[in-house]
Amino acid sequence: MLNMSEMSLHDSHGNRLYLNAEERAAFLDVARKQPARDRTLCETLHFTGCRPSELIEITPARIDLSGGTVALRSLKKRKDASGAQKIVYRTVPVPPDYLDTLNTAHGIREAQKSRKLAAAPIWPLSRVRIWQIVKRLMIEAGITDAPHRSPKGLRHGFGINATVNSIPLHMLQKWMGHAQLSTTAIYADAVGKEEQDIASRMWG
Repeated sequence: MLNMSEMSLHDSHGNRLYLNAEERAAFLDVARKQPARDRTLCETLHFTGCRPSELIEITPARIDLSGGTVALRSLKKRKDASGAQKIVYRTVPVPPDYLDTLNTAHGIREAQKSRKLAAAPIWPLSRVRIWQIVKRLMIEAGITDAPHRSPKGLRHGFGINATVNSIPLHMLQKWMGHAQLSTTAIYADAVGKEEQDIASRMWG
């Protein structure tokens, strides 16, 4: 089993495991042409960097429309000082346009008025079904058949996009639900805009 501290952005053959900026944009463009359920599902993965197993637990109660955040339950096992397992939630800021779409498609604000509806999953699907939806849209977006064409590739792409845009690692660690900062630090190794600008001077 892969140790989190050994997590990499490339496999043993050098293939990248993340979607680049162009692929992320193409995926989002295709997602926005889908029926409401698939569109919002894919936009949630794109804008929060969550895992499919975390996405299927999201309920209307965890959507803060006025605060502009989505609360996610980190499903990786954690233990407190006594050694007992603890439940960890994290909030991720998301774009207002995405929240407007989510509210319109799923009636989030209305659902929050009912305890029963507020606690019901927005996407009552299996992880396998989510994987199938994401893969279908990635194929439609023209993303190459390679290891990064997967929900995990989308999650890694979220991490890289954040570091390229100068999001502090400790903040990204919180958003991605990493227990250790060393895990988040792998995204700092990605080639960012600044590094490309400096390298371009050698080629100019």
